[in-house]
Amino acid sequence: MTSIWKVDPAHSEVQFKVKHLVISTVAGNFNKFDGQIEATSEDFSDATIRFIIDADSIDTNMKDRDEHLRSADFFDTANYPELTFQSSSFEKKGGHEYLLRGDLTIKGHTQAVQFEVEFGGTAKDSYGNQKAGFEATAKISRQVFGLKWNDLTEAGSVVVGDEVKIVLNLQFIKQS
Repeated sequence: MTSIWKVDPAHSEVQFKVKHLVISTVAGNFNKFDGQIEATSEDFSDATIRFIIDADSIDTNMKDRDEHLRSADFFDTANYPELTFQSSSFEKKGGHEYLLRGDLTIKGHTQAVQFEVEFGGTAKDSYGNQKAGFEATAKISRQVFGLKWNDLTEAGSVVVGDEVKIVLNLQFIKQS
């Protein structure tokens, strides 16, 4: 029997990190997202995963930077309001380690990506809801997804790095 698990946004976060001026890292979050897992196996080894992120919910704790990230220079949220992920496989590597593969779409560009996933296990919360926890990480090239804006410093180094690290800390609630 297939079980459906919905993301619990109150106990989840979608974070990204990118180099700034090559010397430090800037982190941000997407605050609105939704996702679902469908699986028949208790260890999720046959899981199908879908995820949608509201691009406009980007938050780097700096209003001006967030507005720039929403602009056509980056996410162009007026024309591309969502980032989406659809899994193609969720392979158990051993223990609690998995490899999640699928298609990520950002700004109309779809690319195959893979996430390293740690399955934290399942537990019942104080309300009797069955929960499952995961941490997933991936690295992508922002330019491959059409996020091409950049500038150079006086010394000739880039302002924003190309590699973006994605960190997802997610809890899912089993649906009855």
